[in-house]
Amino acid sequence: MPHRECQTQPRPKAGARRGIGSLAKRWAPLIVLVALMALGFAMGWHKYLSISEFIRQRAQLQDFVSGNLAAALAAYMLIYVAVTALSLPGAVIMTLAGGFLFGAATGAAVTVVAATIGATLIFCAARTALAGTLRRKAGPMLDKLSAGFRENALSYLLFLRLVPAFPFWLVNIAPALFDVRLGTYVIGTFFGIIPGTIAFAFVGAGLDSVIEAQEAANPGCGKAGTCAIDPMALVTPELLIGFAALGVVAILPVIIKKFKRPAA
Repeated sequence: MPHRECQTQPRPKAGARRGIGSLAKRWAPLIVLVALMALGFAMGWHKYLSISEFIRQRAQLQDFVSGNLAAALAAYMLIYVAVTALSLPGAVIMTLAGGFLFGAATGAAVTVVAATIGATLIFCAARTALAGTLRRKAGPMLDKLSAGFRENALSYLLFLRLVPAFPFWLVNIAPALFDVRLGTYVIGTFFGIIPGTIAFAFVGAGLDSVIEAQEAANPGCGKAGTCAIDPMALVTPELLIGFAALGVVAILPVIIKKFKRPAA
């Protein structure tokens, strides 16, 4: 029998195929989000989420909202969900814009819902892909940290959301590594972002006077997109201290529990 140059390769076992399929399914959501994030930065989507761009386009946006309120609210929600899920910079500008375009109450309400949805998407993707891998690599140390975090997950989440020192994108992902339950994460995120969202929405609702002052000092800066407005400068130090105080209140049950715990 002549020698065959090309031998038929053995088919992968069913278990191996299932393992590859499970791995792909586990990583797919995070890979999609990371790919979209990279595309967003490459295409410069985040450049449209600047205060100068918003001021330059505010008249057109107001006209669209006045004639298409339902469509404007839906578009705002979808964009906010995408900005949060893809961790693009500009969430503060979006919140200001929501207050400016829809009023403080409506803007804040829609923003809280959209931000919670976006944060939950990235949380679920990160938890599905990373939690098991990191737990296997970190071993008992991560298990101990996870147990402590899960025991007081809601208090920790509220603290992280309320204190302005922690970046929003980091707080979206970190609980996924500690295997926090989805329901706890959603509740902690929803209620934890309410104070800050309301504050920025109210600032946005009064942004007209700030823009007018800038244009009075520098005529034409709004249309040119050169008005020098720092969004974070619009929030008073007293307000930031208030957020921090709320965060301390949220974490108090954990502190009290630790002091009450009897020594081993």
